Amino acid sequence: MAPEPADDSQRVTTLELFFDLVFVYTLTQLTLVIAHDLSWATAGRVAMLFMVLYWMYSAYAYLTNQVPPDRPSRRLLMLCGMGAFLICALSIPHVFDPDSDAGVVFGVGFLMVVVVHSVLYTRSHGRDVIWYAVPNSLAALVITGAGLCSGLAADGLWVLAIVVQFVTPRLAEFGPTHRTGRASDAVRAQLGTLHPGHFVERHGLLLIVSFGESVIAIGVGVGQLPFTAGVFAGVFLALALAGALWWTYFVRDEGGAERAFAATPPERRWQLAMNAYYYAFLPMLLGVAFLAAGIKKSLGHIGEHLHTGPALALAGGVALFLTGDVAFRAAMRLLPPGYRVGAVPVVLGTALLGVYVSALAQLLALVAALVAMLAAEARWSSCATATR
Repeated sequence: MAPEPADDSQRVTTLELFFDLVFVYTLTQLTLVIAHDLSWATAGRVAMLFMVLYWMYSAYAYLTNQVPPDRPSRRLLMLCGMGAFLICALSIPHVFDPDSDAGVVFGVGFLMVVVVHSVLYTRSHGRDVIWYAVPNSLAALVITGAGLCSGLAADGLWVLAIVVQFVTPRLAEFGPTHRTGRASDAVRAQLGTLHPGHFVERHGLLLIVSFGESVIAIGVGVGQLPFTAGVFAGVFLALALAGALWWTYFVRDEGGAERAFAATPPERRWQLAMNAYYYAFLPMLLGVAFLAAGIKKSLGHIGEHLHTGPALALAGGVALFLTGDVAFRAAMRLLPPGYRVGAVPVVLGTALLGVYVSALAQLLALVAALVAMLAAEARWSSCATATR
């Protein structure tokens, strides 16, 4: 028999929000790495770093959904997990530097993240936590080993760690079957007892906090520049761009996602959570980081031609966000996806404006593209409602 849907009165606690603030510092550090070296190699390594880190953030989001931090022991362990994430974040700028021990520090910090998570997870999954703890610990040890290497060897070990993380859900779901010789109904039931309201709210708060990185990037990008009309226009457009991305998710997607999650049978919620809030959210959050780096590098040259790197960071950041949001909508069966799919190549094309016209022209085109997309969706929604 399928488990009864869980009572969805659980909401996000202030400690979880505090945890998210610490985790978002990793986005700040990744933005600094991107802005320092706008190259394809850096972009690839930043993507690997964030995939590894966001996997464990998602694990903590699911953890606190099932094991609320409502007791002193749990709160203390959560604070320890936050400290471990902070160690990882502090070491990010030099993780791939062969002359630094930051890679090993990152690996040790990440292993601490895994250990704290595993201990807390025993409160909901008991001995079955081994199917999460062992592969996650193995991934952390592989990453620590990568800190002792350099070049392609280090990159290869990072890829291996990501592969281990990707197979972990299958081990967790089907591992007990091989151990007991029968279907893992109990584990699937545990995986499916997600509180939809809490889960959707938790990831929405993470996204809104990450948008703060775009606002910080505006201040850093302006720096000590004189307050000219061009600078004011650039600041307004950069904020409008972040606001349009906020509108894209929070006005159109979040409410529908919570309803879709609640309507999903419990036994299918685990896979929906993975598809929507891990695989789809990854490019969305990475897009915010790349956009913030582009804003930092472009506001100081608002009336000038941009180099290819900053122009691609601006366009690519927005395109990544939209691509992830399209995947999110597909997972949640939210309509219509077509306008956002069509906006992606338009957004990428604005990089040409940045390179051949000016940063101001590219920002204006990006805002115009998103506003047109949202307006078309609003008109479609009105027509669809009127015909019902």
